[in-house]
Amino acid sequence: MVVTSRRYLDRFADVAADDDVILLAADEDQEPVSGDGRMPVIPVRNFHDAYIAPDVFEADGPTRPDDLLLLYFTSGTTSKPKLVAHTHASYPVGTLTTMYWLGVQPGDVHMSISQPGWAKHSWSQVFAPWSAEACIFIYNTDRFDAAALMGQLDRCGVDTFCAPPTVWRMFIQADMTGMSRVPREALGAGEPLNPEVISQVEKDWGVTIRDGYGQTETTALVCNSPGQQVRPGSMGRPCPGVDIVLVDPETGELVDDGEICVVMDGHPLFLTPGYHEDEAKTGAVMFDGHYHTGDRGIRDEDGYITFEGRIDDVFKASDYRISPFELESTLLEHPAVVEAAVIPSPDPMRLAVPKAVVRLAEGAEESLETAKSIMAHTADRLAGFKRVRRLEFADDLPKTASGKIRRVELRNSELARPETETDPGAGVEMRRPREYWEKD
Repeated sequence: MVVTSRRYLDRFADVAADDDVILLAADEDQEPVSGDGRMPVIPVRNFHDAYIAPDVFEADGPTRPDDLLLLYFTSGTTSKPKLVAHTHASYPVGTLTTMYWLGVQPGDVHMSISQPGWAKHSWSQVFAPWSAEACIFIYNTDRFDAAALMGQLDRCGVDTFCAPPTVWRMFIQADMTGMSRVPREALGAGEPLNPEVISQVEKDWGVTIRDGYGQTETTALVCNSPGQQVRPGSMGRPCPGVDIVLVDPETGELVDDGEICVVMDGHPLFLTPGYHEDEAKTGAVMFDGHYHTGDRGIRDEDGYITFEGRIDDVFKASDYRISPFELESTLLEHPAVVEAAVIPSPDPMRLAVPKAVVRLAEGAEESLETAKSIMAHTADRLAGFKRVRRLEFADDLPKTASGKIRRVELRNSELARPETETDPGAGVEMRRPREYWEKD
């Protein structure tokens, strides 16, 4: 098991109490979780000391493809993290879909920005480049610095580079034009990138960022593959060997706008065998011949799939269904916005209205004028029912270990507000200190 966030420690303790976990890889400040006598603690202080090993390795016995290899927690975007099992086949071999998406070639230098406790680290930073006979590049630093990282990419000749949206947004805030050698392949993962970021990287590097989509339970499922025309906002088409359908969550019918599902003709190699020793949770996502991702998407006439968000993140306002991603992409086009999350805010007339929680770019002033400018920006570019009607400034947005914004935390906080805060007819209208409304 690999654990790199304190958020997962309680879940680990539950598993360790009832299971045969024999090794926990964790940071130094997470040691207490194993200090209750259930597991031995082997402190590793120096990598070079830990590298000493016997010259001869003797296996305990044969290893079967379906033997358990790794246990990973899900990122817990909308619920408590689940423990996903993977075998000696599902990641090491199933990750060939990822190798295809990355476009990594023999002899390449590959880098993927991802925490070791995140499953994508295994299938994007380890197994895929290894399968391609590529070199894995790791850059360890206490504090992220976009300019410093670009300097390392340039100095070490990184050929294929994959990063979450947050990193790409930090890159375009810095000067991307100073590199003498840019990566051949640029990739985005975690959440879809907005078109503005893709356009800026194309301008500065002459390379198109190719989005891909996968989960802890899988490897890459959908991607913009090398040589394929990229449609801004789309995460591409299903990877070779991956049969994707969209299913109406209510009727179970196949549609072009619904839940992203994997057809389980047998059991695809790239798919988890299930949640570790939890048949109920496994059965909740594997039924009717499909693995249900819990994500919603739209497919166009050419088979390109656009990510709409987690089913739990999509909400209704004035009886219209609203995808947070479309609004967030529009918000990120505003020069003052560096990060944004859209959630429903209770409203007595419309049931809910779109509210944006935004982190401002460095140098942007937090003021009523800035809030009005951002809301006007969305009103000019979106249908009337989609425009942002409320906005709150924040120093940071809650995220999972993999960098995905946890809208569920913001949504729950918003729904927990007293009625007088959101219902003008209920009495004195109360605002949070950093919140502005469209009518202000």
